[in-house]
Amino acid sequence: MKILVTGGAGFIGSNFIEHILNKYPSYQIVNLDKLTYAGNLENLTEVENNPNYEFIQGDICDKNLVKKAMSDCDYVVNFAAESHVDRSIEDSDAFFNTNILGLRCLLDIAKDFKVKKFLQIGTDEVYGSLTHEDKPSEETDLLKPRSPYAASKASVELMALSYFHTHNLPVVITRSSNNFGFKQHPEKLIPRSITNLIEGEKAFLMGDGSNIRDWIFVLDNCEGLDSVIHNGKIGEIYNIGGNNEKTNKEVLDSILKNLKKDKSSIETIPHRLGHDFRYSLNSNKMEQELNWTPKFEFEDSLEKTVEWYKIRPDYWKKMINKKFVKKE
Repeated sequence: MKILVTGGAGFIGSNFIEHILNKYPSYQIVNLDKLTYAGNLENLTEVENNPNYEFIQGDICDKNLVKKAMSDCDYVVNFAAESHVDRSIEDSDAFFNTNILGLRCLLDIAKDFKVKKFLQIGTDEVYGSLTHEDKPSEETDLLKPRSPYAASKASVELMALSYFHTHNLPVVITRSSNNFGFKQHPEKLIPRSITNLIEGEKAFLMGDGSNIRDWIFVLDNCEGLDSVIHNGKIGEIYNIGGNNEKTNKEVLDSILKNLKKDKSSIETIPHRLGHDFRYSLNSNKMEQELNWTPKFEFEDSLEKTVEWYKIRPDYWKKMINKKFVKKE
């Protein structure tokens, strides 16, 4: 099998590539990545010399380059996306150009090349904000995105499904909860807090820290994506949740404990605009149809993640954009 992975130099994409090449030694992977601020070839040092791995630098909006990259590929897995909510609030241009126009380019070429499966990577944020009383989101729920980032992701899902219905393109969509783990850019909550605290700076908590997210260790998500690629039904949507609902305050408290810091290391800052209160996913479909459940326990995985960043300061210091890591 030959797989085109777009955005494979990013956090989840690079972990996924390593997972696939380690588990399936005969598979071939072509990684097409623009190498924006969040893409890093250091994420792929483990596989860069693998004869079944090829890297192509470029934009998914570049039709000629996409044709070259997708040539002879059986499957396409699209991770390529602008993904940071705060950035989408400040300037949404890149989100709509990459996330929507880039996907259209991929879909058109995948249709012409008659790929066997097109996996679009989504997010739980398309469901919008839940209350304490709401049931976890299911695949059939209405989409109610509340940020430019989430709106762009909801849009591309609808576009991908339209190609399934109109052109019989074999599309499958996944929506995962908040990923954490190795190689995540330090603009996101967990690595930002870890790296700030290692540097002796404050970890920032929006409001009273009561906002809730469902967390999944990235390797659990990679296993889920593996299951969907091989056994997921065409035209279907699958939630990949971690069953780890935590308030932001609980997450920071765990990080403080791992780094032996006290609560004086937390600084309260205002909520972002339109800050969603809670995300939660019902992953019964993954369990019942694909026999997948998350295996990694949150506290143990968080401890391993903290240790990963502690011993790699040169790695994350290169990636830090101070504008989004420190309070202005």
